[in-house]
Amino acid sequence: MSHQDNAGQELREKIEMYRNSIIHADKPELAAQVWAVAPETSFIHPRGHERGWDEIRENFYRNTMAKRFSTRDLRLTGEPVIHVYGDAAVAEFDWEFTATLREGGAERRTSGRESQVYVRRPGQGWRLVHVHYSGPAATA
Repeated sequence: MSHQDNAGQELREKIEMYRNSIIHADKPELAAQVWAVAPETSFIHPRGHERGWDEIRENFYRNTMAKRFSTRDLRLTGEPVIHVYGDAAVAEFDWEFTATLREGGAERRTSGRESQVYVRRPGQGWRLVHVHYSGPAATA
């Protein structure tokens, strides 16, 4: 198995950790094992643009995910596509998200696509430094 193959497997494991960090958004310590806990980390999503780990943890994990939803399930709808460039990598995948609103108990279902940028850091392995997600592609 080549170094590239190992990186691909390690990154698939990080994507799974990321998925679990959304499902268990009330435990930000899980997300901190995936993300680069740094001010240059960023997250673009339909509700905003978080800059730095502190904003991601507070605004996305706590306020958007943990406080709004009592249950969360994030599922990839296919295999992620991963490109490794030395100590950097880009992953892209489509997903489905199902959650229960805390207020009123209604179920929300959304789908979308996501790209993630990872950097391999000494002593930390692969860390997520940027996410950009949006809804599904619009068809003509």
